[in-house]
Order: sequence, then structure tokens, then C-alpha cells
Amino acid sequence: MVMVTKEIIKSEIERVPEERLEELYEIVKVYSRTQTENNGGSLFSKLRKISIDGPEDFSENLDLYLSGEKTIG
Repeated sequence: MVMVTKEIIKSEIERVPEERLEELYEIVKVYSRTQTENNGGSLFSKLRKISIDGPEDFSENLDLYLSGEKTIG
């Protein structure tokens, strides 16, 4: 699907008048910069970077910690 989309985009670019290519380039540059800055990797690579410092039973008793029945410390 990605290759099909890229091919469609390329074919549309071929139809852009020469005098508007610089304007299109600026739009694409802003979009790709924004994607790079915001992306930083896939969702799973971002999730792998998350580290939680808590008790060993935190995941098993999350509901108890959230309700205040158990406390950290």
C-alpha cells in the first residue's frame, strides 16, 4: 500500500507546474521535518523506552495502588 501511495504522489508531482515546485518542496520539507521531530520511532519503540520505578507487584496490583488501598513506600 505504501508503494502504491508513493507512486500516486510521484505521478501527481509530475503534473505540478514548474513554477509551483518550489512551493510544493517547502510544504513537503515542513511536513517531513514535523514527522521526524514528532515521530522518533514507532509506537512500540517509544513504549520500550518507558521505565516505571515501582514495587515489584505494581502491575499485579495496579488497581489497589490507584485506589489507594496499597501505597508505594
